Amino acid sequence: MTSFPILSLMLLVPLVGAVISLMSGRETARMVALCATLIDLALGIVLWAHYDIGGAQWQFQEHADLFAGFSWKLGIDGIALMLIALTVFLMPICIGASWTAIEKRAGEYYAAFLFMETLMIGVFTAQDLFLFYIMFEAGLIPMYLIIGIWGGAERIYASYKFFLYTLLGSVLMLIAMFWMVNEAGTTDIPTLMQYDFPVQAQTWLFLAFFASFAVKMPMWPVHTWLPDAHVQAPTAGSVILAGVLLKMGGYGFIRFSLPMFPVASAHFAPMVWGLSIAAVVITSLIALVQNDMKKLIAYSSVAHMAIVTVGLFAFNRQGLEGSMVVMLSHGLVAGALFLAVGVIYDRLHTREIARYGGLAINMPYYALFFLLFTMASIGLPGTSGFVGEFLSLLGIYQQSSLIALISTTGIILGAAYMLYLYRRVVFGVQVHADTAAMPDLDAREWAMMVPLAVAVLWMGVYPETFMAPMRKDIGTLEARVAIAKPRGDADVKTVSRKAAATAAVALGAARVGGVK
Repeated sequence: MTSFPILSLMLLVPLVGAVISLMSGRETARMVALCATLIDLALGIVLWAHYDIGGAQWQFQEHADLFAGFSWKLGIDGIALMLIALTVFLMPICIGASWTAIEKRAGEYYAAFLFMETLMIGVFTAQDLFLFYIMFEAGLIPMYLIIGIWGGAERIYASYKFFLYTLLGSVLMLIAMFWMVNEAGTTDIPTLMQYDFPVQAQTWLFLAFFASFAVKMPMWPVHTWLPDAHVQAPTAGSVILAGVLLKMGGYGFIRFSLPMFPVASAHFAPMVWGLSIAAVVITSLIALVQNDMKKLIAYSSVAHMAIVTVGLFAFNRQGLEGSMVVMLSHGLVAGALFLAVGVIYDRLHTREIARYGGLAINMPYYALFFLLFTMASIGLPGTSGFVGEFLSLLGIYQQSSLIALISTTGIILGAAYMLYLYRRVVFGVQVHADTAAMPDLDAREWAMMVPLAVAVLWMGVYPETFMAPMRKDIGTLEARVAIAKPRGDADVKTVSRKAAATAAVALGAARVGGVK
């Protein structure tokens, strides 16, 4: 299998499916989309089965020179393998979620999803700098169309906001890439990961890449596009946005920022910690007062992804491993929660929490799945949410007990808003007759819920299945960043003192100006 171009085949299958869907009617398009995503899922299983955990860092490599300065270079390590597995696992579920919901321009809809699958897999397999950039940026286009054409009433505003936020952040990254290629003389990502860029340049390079990855994560305060995008997107759009697209930011930090700019990453670690704990607290409090189910889950996604950045910039094995597991778990759990919202939205056509209540009476199986995913979002032991959050918090605790303490409040607040949501939707007295008349899960919805539930429990009970392929690569990354490890609480105190001094100077200037 190492000589078979399986990665190119995984890119080609959904691309061909997209072309066929684009020229087909609704019935044919959705069957083609389902078949294409299931074929990619099968190829993903083959890829995982033949991945050598103890072998070379980069496997299944493909290389073909296309034209000057640009090459078709593909390859994966264990980290990319897990994110590809997440992608191909969620895509058939997205097609299933759209099966009856999408009626207008269905061919274009399924083509957009298949094209997006090609680009997402391309991001995780690209080993050429500019090939990565093309895949990374082109992924905006199908999601922009999915939100803008098949979204809700405010879809145009949400789609433009999504596109502009994510595009503007990436312009600086492209400029930085040109400088890197000129400096290192190569576009090969594995080579650049080992290249020692000048320390003075690392600061600017880190900030250029940070502008793109922070928006994609999204980090506070550049997260405001996400709630609007989730609320307006169709159910499957929200599933893939939360499940995979947000993970591109975390993957970018792992693949570029940390190994290529370790000194700058350590220097800016306290800033990242500060933004992360602000996201954990602020967005969790905002989630508590939401009346729209999708918006509540969207804000919870910002809080959970903040745990990822906290762990990544802990610069130790526990933090790095925990961040990867959080990304995988969040992809499953957030996708499942958006799917759960979509199930009842298809019946009642409203996401307003107050319109529901008492669903445990007439939808007991739905209530059971919703409970499992709610508990996983909170981080209940035995579910996927616990493993990653525990490791991430353990990793940051070794660096800063203060940051760990504040980050842990996210678990408490997460329990507050998720249990509050579950109580209002599932328990209580049924006030509305149309809510009481809603049927329980049908066969199609069972087929979507069961694989997600199995994956959430599997990762929670035996996470080694998912951690083993990544362990060697995370060890390599840990060794790379160890030379510039931040000082933890000492750095936090230094940043705090500088912030206090700056505030004091500004306050003094304001008072002098007032006296004058």
